[in-house]
Amino acid sequence: MSDTFVVEAELRSDEGKGASRRLRRLEAKVPAIIYGGDSAPVSLSLIRKDFEKHLEKEAFYSAIIEVAYDGKKEKAILKALQRHPAKDFPMHADFFRVEENKAIKVSIPLHFINEDTCVGVKLGGGRIQHTVNEVEVLALPADLPEFIEVDMGQVQVGEIVHLSDLKLPEGVTSTALALGDDRDIGVASVLAPRGGKGTDDAEAEVDDAKSTDDAPSEDASDES
Repeated sequence: MSDTFVVEAELRSDEGKGASRRLRRLEAKVPAIIYGGDSAPVSLSLIRKDFEKHLEKEAFYSAIIEVAYDGKKEKAILKALQRHPAKDFPMHADFFRVEENKAIKVSIPLHFINEDTCVGVKLGGGRIQHTVNEVEVLALPADLPEFIEVDMGQVQVGEIVHLSDLKLPEGVTSTALALGDDRDIGVASVLAPRGGKGTDDAEAEVDDAKSTDDAPSEDASDES
């Protein structure tokens, strides 16, 4: 990870939905919690405008973050983020403590490269379709990549790039592939022009992958 993010926070004593609403409306702050490890969960508040600056950067969502509060700093990841359904501003954040010697599961964004020179598009007239934009990996905190590249340069019409085709850094594994070959979903494909050969198979696998990706996660969350 190239960026180091420090989130300044304050201890929060008032809990509950009413207290959280007052915090957001009257103080322009975001209620949060940090939990995990051997320490007890701690309720926090974040200055909204400062937190939103972090959220503008893609790397923040998969980075090891330093959460500073009460005179100390704890390393954590952003485990969950609740946004306002209409206005999109952050309403609540969950931070999960990490330890240097313990592997953690994190969703890493995908960067699709060489799409402008993709042979399936330039020579075959196809169109690129992304199935997922991030993948969950297991790695030690120091080994977590900021993003994972998906090279579309040599993908032909009707071909699908699967999880197993991705080049993961050393020490990083796919949590889906660890469960078996049947979890080797497609992450992107080159679809033929409408009615062209290869369209049906690629689109069918894309639909299957989306169904798998929509399954609920088991993340812990704070209700305050």
